[in-house]
Amino acid sequence: MGEVTYDYVQAWLDSYLEAWRTSDRERIEKLFTTDARYAYAPWGRPVTGAAEIAADWLREPDDPDSWEADYRPITVAGNVAVATGETRYDDGRTYSNVFVLRFVDGRCAEFTEWYMEHPTDHAGD
Repeated sequence: MGEVTYDYVQAWLDSYLEAWRTSDRERIEKLFTTDARYAYAPWGRPVTGAAEIAADWLREPDDPDSWEADYRPITVAGNVAVATGETRYDDGRTYSNVFVLRFVDGRCAEFTEWYMEHPTDHAGD
C-alpha cells in the first residue's frame, strides 16, 4: 500500500476505537506494524512493536462503557495522516486529541498522540 486516503484513515480510526473498546489483543496488534512506535505524548518514550503496544493497552484497560470518542482525519499526505477528535469519560473528563500517524503496508508504523484535558467547570463552587 502506497499513499493512504481519508477513507482509509477513517476506517483505521474506527478500528482503533473498536480495539480500544473490546480490549482484544489481536485487534490491537492488527492495527500496528511489528516494529511500530506508539508515543502517548510527543516527548515520551514510545512503546515499540505491535505486541508491546497491545500489552501496554491491556495493563489498565478502560471499561468499554466508561467513555465515548470520535476521531476524524484532517489531513492526509502520502503515508502520513493527522487526525483530531475528543474522548469523553463518564467521570466528566474530556480530552481533545491530535494523532500523527504514519502508515506502512496498511498498518500504523508510527503513532504520536497530543492531548489536552478540558478544564473542569467549577461554576457555583
